[in-house]
Amino acid sequence: MYAIVEIAGQQFKVEKDQQIFVHRLDSKEGKKVTFDNVLLIETGGKVKVGAPNVSGAKVTAKVLEHLKGDKVIVFKKKRRKGYRVKNGHRQYLTKIEIQKIDEKAIVKKAAEKKEAKPKAKKATAKKTISKKITTKRTAAKKTIKKAE
Repeated sequence: MYAIVEIAGQQFKVEKDQQIFVHRLDSKEGKKVTFDNVLLIETGGKVKVGAPNVSGAKVTAKVLEHLKGDKVIVFKKKRRKGYRVKNGHRQYLTKIEIQKIDEKAIVKKAAEKKEAKPKAKKATAKKTISKKITTKRTAAKKTIKKAE
């Protein structure tokens, strides 16, 4: 069983007991976090794709630690101009462990939809619109004879 979840602006393919690094989350270490933005769930060969999200599906994860990623060096240079700039960057990350992928709410909502009775359609009266026929009248051209 796996799911594709959007976490902190990125999409991840996650499975139970998997540990992943995501952009820094605003939770303390040891706390549980739930993600409702589930885009796809696969269980036993059956794939459920959301439009855009799978309704009622949740992924629960535990925050393990906050850390910084590896240093990335950005070096810019333009030849023959004497232009050189060196920059470094370390991304703030959160390490999380996926504990549970829940799709039970999907089954409940599907059962509710089947039980719900269709509503009677309201009768709408059609209005007849009479169009007025308009005729265009052309004015007769006046010709002026020149006196010679």
